[in-house]
Amino acid sequence: MGRFARAGATLGVLVLTASLALTGCGDDGEDEKPAFVPGQQQVGGVATTAPEPSAPASGSPVAAPLAVSPADGATRRPVSTEINARIPGGGKVSKVALTTADGSAVAGRMRRDGSGWVPSAPLKYATKYTATVTGTGKDGQTHQGTSTFTTMPRPKSMIGSGLYMFSGKTYGVAMPVVAEFSPGIPKKDRAAVQKRMFVQTDPPQPGAWHWVDNGTQAYYRAPEYWKTGTTITVRLALAGIPLSNGRYGNTDRVATAKIGRAFEMTVDNATKRMTVSENGSVVKTIPVSLGKKSTPSSSGTMVVMDKQESTVFDTRDDPNPDNRYVTKIDFAQRITWGGEYIHAAPWSEGVQGRRNVSHGCVNVSMAEGRWLFSRTLVGDPITVKGTERRLAPGNGWTAWSLSWSRFVAGSALPVPEGGQPSVF
Repeated sequence: MGRFARAGATLGVLVLTASLALTGCGDDGEDEKPAFVPGQQQVGGVATTAPEPSAPASGSPVAAPLAVSPADGATRRPVSTEINARIPGGGKVSKVALTTADGSAVAGRMRRDGSGWVPSAPLKYATKYTATVTGTGKDGQTHQGTSTFTTMPRPKSMIGSGLYMFSGKTYGVAMPVVAEFSPGIPKKDRAAVQKRMFVQTDPPQPGAWHWVDNGTQAYYRAPEYWKTGTTITVRLALAGIPLSNGRYGNTDRVATAKIGRAFEMTVDNATKRMTVSENGSVVKTIPVSLGKKSTPSSSGTMVVMDKQESTVFDTRDDPNPDNRYVTKIDFAQRITWGGEYIHAAPWSEGVQGRRNVSHGCVNVSMAEGRWLFSRTLVGDPITVKGTERRLAPGNGWTAWSLSWSRFVAGSALPVPEGGQPSVF
């Protein structure tokens, strides 16, 4: 087992400080064209596109003005601000227009439940905007309100964020959407943050978010593995979102990726064999050697997080002298943060299929390691059964190691049975 600290992982993973921009954790330019607009998004659920709002009919009577939020004259508003309105006596907002001081229009869409209008990209810092909102009251009358407000200057204290998904890439069917935060999101802020984390799947599939206990990661997945050929589009619309610890979200992150064929690996410690299936059919059975009793492999469903054709495992910092070594490794595929990999181990080929001798990794022969490496994708699942240790939550992308009921229990927002319905 290669025991590397997470900051040393070579995943393009995360170093959630100044080096985050170099790790490829999603796009982070606030001026970038958004991958999709809120009317085409979901928060943990089925995505459907909201119909374009229509303007009130010409000549409709205009009743009392409606109350717009942010209020007219408001200053220092977060750049994550949404436009809200209340119609006297109740009713429905039909149109929102947001413009800058020079009249330039800002794109955005209404949440389906009418709770807010979401700009398609972060607003600019220290900038004046005018929102004009039109709605229809329960009595059929048209109401309109206008508000001019100014956003806050760029804050000094921001929270680092990352998205483990890259536009244009193809992933395995178990690839969760993984959002990461440093420091972690306090529990009291998670609902507000989750409400701004949009996921769209095509074809539509229900889903939910789950927070790791310390708030440093949140996973999004469906009740079952993604359908092959699915397109997943993500927007973590967190730029400027205020948190209770005085920090603000540092940027929006967006990505659109594809899900490839269904490739699954199952390892049974009782037989010391890996069964490999592709699109539901068994294509290969591979002898393996798992972790010995002093360094057991983890049992649970893990996900290939990173692939390196050649690397070096350096465990000289391990407190146990028996576990210290420096070894060149071929065809390494990382499956936990704690240092468990699938990799070629020519030194254990004589006992593969019969005895466990590894430091926690899944050892295969050089030939089988090459074969696996040539076929797997990041996001492919591997399930290990029957070892002395259970997979610890958060030790890797552990979204699939939980039952659906346990997974949705980790959401900061209510999740109906079967998954979050569309709120757009």
